[in-house]
Amino acid sequence: MSNTNYVPTSKIGKWFNDRLPLLTLSAHLQEYPTPKNLNYWWTFGGILTFCLITQIITGVILAMHYVAHADLAFESVEHIMRNVNYGWLIRYVHANGASMFFLAVYIHIFRALYYGSYKSPREVIWIIGMIIYFLMMMTAFMGYVLPWGQMSFWGATVITNLFSAIPFFGESITNWLWGGFAVDNPTLTRFFSLHYLLPFLILGLVILHIWALHVPGNNNPIGIDVKKPSKDTVPFHPYIVIKDLFALLIFLIIFAFFVFYSPNILGHADNYIEANPLVTPAHIVPEWYLLPFYAILRSIPDKLFGVIAMFASIFVLVILPWLDTSKVKSAIFRPLYKQFYWFLIIDVIVLGYMGAMPAEGVYLLIARVATAYYFMHFLVILPYLGIKEKTLPIPLSITEPVLGGSSNPSRVKNKTELHNL
Repeated sequence: MSNTNYVPTSKIGKWFNDRLPLLTLSAHLQEYPTPKNLNYWWTFGGILTFCLITQIITGVILAMHYVAHADLAFESVEHIMRNVNYGWLIRYVHANGASMFFLAVYIHIFRALYYGSYKSPREVIWIIGMIIYFLMMMTAFMGYVLPWGQMSFWGATVITNLFSAIPFFGESITNWLWGGFAVDNPTLTRFFSLHYLLPFLILGLVILHIWALHVPGNNNPIGIDVKKPSKDTVPFHPYIVIKDLFALLIFLIIFAFFVFYSPNILGHADNYIEANPLVTPAHIVPEWYLLPFYAILRSIPDKLFGVIAMFASIFVLVILPWLDTSKVKSAIFRPLYKQFYWFLIIDVIVLGYMGAMPAEGVYLLIARVATAYYFMHFLVILPYLGIKEKTLPIPLSITEPVLGGSSNPSRVKNKTELHNL
């Protein structure tokens, strides 16, 4: 690779690069060999990085004006909206930015599920990504509490109460989270501190995520490993950079629509009422991006098993590289897996809708069926497909199908040999 031979030309550049080789790193990022067939689903990694930086910058500015006190928090948010110069814009960018962040991360995750980006040798990349996702949910939940509206207060009460279901230590953990015996000012200050600090931890993990990615390199839609550099790769700059910037521009147009035209459409009306411990909202719901897990939690009759199921629904994603036993990565060559993949997407959407509905009657029944299928997909269907599915022939290279070549017949003569790829 040419970046390994890069030498700064100026004396200052040489002096600096000998002590901190950032200039060599810059050359690596520019010339990093990337599969030439990456489609626009691969641009969401860059979009997610932009979202994280936007959330950190707007969050730091909001923290300068926010007051983490139960008696003043709600009024401080109103102060930001009405009196701080462009405070309304910063808050709407931050609030809607959380939704855009999760929209992008869900697309990023489901792209990885479709093209098998979690499989060997990228298991560590996937696990780090799942840790980032879990920390994102924690950060978003704590941020939802900070406006100290009705939904914020009662959402915090319901979710923190779940820990009381843990045998022996549950009550102690719940009281520790609250800082007392109910959700009150100590809870708010703790959540504010963690909400401020966790994004910087996420940023560090994102750097680690990208670093881990650069060891095996990018996956691609065909799902075959490519040699770096080769005729199947192009330099990251300018080819991939321009593609990422175009996708980011389209994403920003959608983002701007929500910020300027429908800034409150993704929120809940009750959160514009100041928190009142004596008045319970008719229907307590979290933000839309947490609804599938909320539906799983409520679908289990027992409180403890509901909590276990909710955390298990995330943990099952962590161990996914070992649950999917197929050697073929991309769903393009897995006709049966492709069908079950779309069933999973429909199932997650159904769970999200059920999470927003009352936990009763037909809604509860549908949520239980959807929860059962969610776990069955990962724990039963995927391992079985890896053994029984007859996959399609795989090209030997990225360039081969583009130039009209065919897959190597000696390499994919039958299903047994294909599983050994």
